[in-house]
Amino acid sequence: MDNIAGFIFLCGLVLVSATQPQDEILNNFQQVTKLSHLGLEFADFFQNVTLSDISLADSRAPNEEDLLCLRDLTLFSNALKERKLWALKMIDAWGSIPSGILTGNRHNLGNYDECLNINKDISQGVTIRGKYCFLQTSLSAMLGSDIGALGVVTRIKTATCFPASCSAAHMNLFVSQVLQKVLNLDIPSTAMGISDASCQTSASEPWDGLTIFTVVLLSLMGAIVAVFTVYDYFFCKNHNELPAIVKAFSARANSRALFRIVENTSNPNVISCLNGIRCMSLFWVVFSHEYTGRFFAANLNLFNVLPWSKLPFASFILHGFFSVDSFFFLGGLLLALIALRTMDRTKGKLNVPLMYLHRLIRIVPILAVAILVYTKLMTVVANGPLLQGFSGETACETGWYWTLLFVNNYTNVKCLGHTWYLSVDMQLFIISPVLLIALYKWGKKAAAGIFVLIVLLSGCLFATMMVNNYSMMFFQNSFSIDAMSNMYFATHTHATPWLIGFLFGYFLHLNKGKKFQLSWISVWSGWILCLAMIFTSIFALYPSTQSNTPPLTTLEESFYYTLTRVGWPLALCWVVFACMQGYGGMANSFLSSPLWQPLSRLSYSIYMWHLFIQEMNAKSSRTNSYFSDYQLMLQFWSDIGITLVVAYLLYLIIEAPIGGLDNFLRPQKKPAGVQKTSSYPIQIVSDQKVHGDGPSKLKETETIAQTISE
Repeated sequence: MDNIAGFIFLCGLVLVSATQPQDEILNNFQQVTKLSHLGLEFADFFQNVTLSDISLADSRAPNEEDLLCLRDLTLFSNALKERKLWALKMIDAWGSIPSGILTGNRHNLGNYDECLNINKDISQGVTIRGKYCFLQTSLSAMLGSDIGALGVVTRIKTATCFPASCSAAHMNLFVSQVLQKVLNLDIPSTAMGISDASCQTSASEPWDGLTIFTVVLLSLMGAIVAVFTVYDYFFCKNHNELPAIVKAFSARANSRALFRIVENTSNPNVISCLNGIRCMSLFWVVFSHEYTGRFFAANLNLFNVLPWSKLPFASFILHGFFSVDSFFFLGGLLLALIALRTMDRTKGKLNVPLMYLHRLIRIVPILAVAILVYTKLMTVVANGPLLQGFSGETACETGWYWTLLFVNNYTNVKCLGHTWYLSVDMQLFIISPVLLIALYKWGKKAAAGIFVLIVLLSGCLFATMMVNNYSMMFFQNSFSIDAMSNMYFATHTHATPWLIGFLFGYFLHLNKGKKFQLSWISVWSGWILCLAMIFTSIFALYPSTQSNTPPLTTLEESFYYTLTRVGWPLALCWVVFACMQGYGGMANSFLSSPLWQPLSRLSYSIYMWHLFIQEMNAKSSRTNSYFSDYQLMLQFWSDIGITLVVAYLLYLIIEAPIGGLDNFLRPQKKPAGVQKTSSYPIQIVSDQKVHGDGPSKLKETETIAQTISE
């Protein structure tokens, strides 16, 4: 059992190597390299002990579970001595000391499937199955000291495989006795041990009522969609005259609407570039989540993350939260622009309750289904060494209602953590009628009041950072969870870009159809300032990440986060304005391409399901991954491809049908003399307002103008 001692020693080597003389480190490392497979050491020990040496029941009387475990261990011991294949597989499935601990490898996943596939009938009524568990060693607990965030990287896991009848308590007691009898070591259970939460067997757990409900719901919706699709295909010859109920549920009709390409026109009310801005931000969000999800996966080289964070490219990921501000800006702009134009036609009428109702109908159903799928179907559709006890399961089981109430941004329990933006955006949407009515009645005076509010909120953000000495530098010691909660998730700290977009929408409303004649100097100056703000926001902190640069002071960080939260949406104001006025050039050609339209319509579903696919793929992996930009790019295209398929299917059976039913709550078509709302930016938004969880995405109602007018 020298292997276990070496396992512990190697954990300590991660921290103490920097303080030891180089010769001593080399000698210790040479000693470690002579250690062999943990499972083989366990097998050698187990064959040379008797059951009297292993008291699984400790000092108490053995119960039925203890006796069952002892029986299977006896059978396993005999089979091991006889070199039976199933017993050898149980040893072969063990992991070893992770190679590359000094580069951050904290996992050895062993052979997950080999262990779980062990199913040996010994005699009538006696079957031995494999149980796959992680043996975890915590250096901080072993040393009896708190080493803060560094404790995460010193928690090392290696795979073990035992008979399924033995519980984690049995295995821990067995390991403890081995250490005491063989190595004369007494290690606390918090320092090394196996937990039941890390164990898996091939036996599938029976579905509970909620899992059955989720499967039945998805199956029922799929069947309904299939029936109406068949009816549409065989019995509806003219798709322009489809019955409303068929149009709502037919996959053929919804696919036709989803993939419809509308050519850009010269209509000044159509802001086609927003589709491109939304979709580019969507890719930014998913790509950033790909990285953040892989930072603490089973990487061979976790410690490479730190030097990676000092590269210029890392700034695109570490500051990906600007996509949040982009979508807050888009949300405020579209809400103000569409609502005010509709209020002009309805003489200021605003049906607020119906406005809220339509929004809830559009957003809540797919959100509720996502909670069910994340919580109940993750382990049904996938399996793997790291999938047991995945991150969102417990949070959704205990705090799902905070998400559906749109207040999870103020709670510590975040079911579907990326939906915090839904809460923030909904809270801003709830107060929007007050601002809309104020703008309609008092015009520029109300706009001035909103400008003052922007200044006050910016000052609040600055003061919050200064008073609490907060830092948002992710790879600095000064970063804290409190800073994320009070500065990143809070609604008032993200209201500024939304309000700027809101005011810009009011500006576009006042200048509807107006052509601004700008000199080439003004145009070039606008683009230079815009690009300067964008690149400054992303790369301004890059010099401070270098080793030879002193860290930023709280004052410097406070100015950075306060000013960029204002500067970023102002830069987007220029992009939208220039594209609308014909000064966008190549940027407008790219952002306004009709090819963005289908992806834009699907963006809400992509937002809801991309983390599900990313987590499922990452945690079902049977081998360690390697952290590098190229490997992450490969994984990104794999995940985004699967996400697109899943998002499309869920769009057809959940989002589109329920969204189509929302139309039944609306009045019939208005007289032909009334101008249709589709001539306004509804066409450009196409029912999708993407948003970001530092990055994330959100859906806005396609017919919000009708909603508000009612």
